[in-house]
Amino acid sequence: MSQEKLDKYWINNYRMGGYLLFACGLINLRYQWGEPDIISRSALIFGPGAAILGATFSPALLKILARREVKALLAIAGVALIAFAFSN
Repeated sequence: MSQEKLDKYWINNYRMGGYLLFACGLINLRYQWGEPDIISRSALIFGPGAAILGATFSPALLKILARREVKALLAIAGVALIAFAFSN
């Protein structure tokens, strides 16, 4: 595969991961409405998702997201946030 095609795939992975976090945070907010501190706990999930999703549309931030260590760090953080969303 060409490098250009591979670039599209990792950007799409970031977008899908950001959307996953955003949606899980909003679902968490809806189903636990009335619980104490639910807005801050849900914001902890959908906030990073929205930030990642938004970062994929900025050329300057894409250069940072393209680094291997950033990809690994965000993958670990994403899995941790999804685990938090389901255990919350």
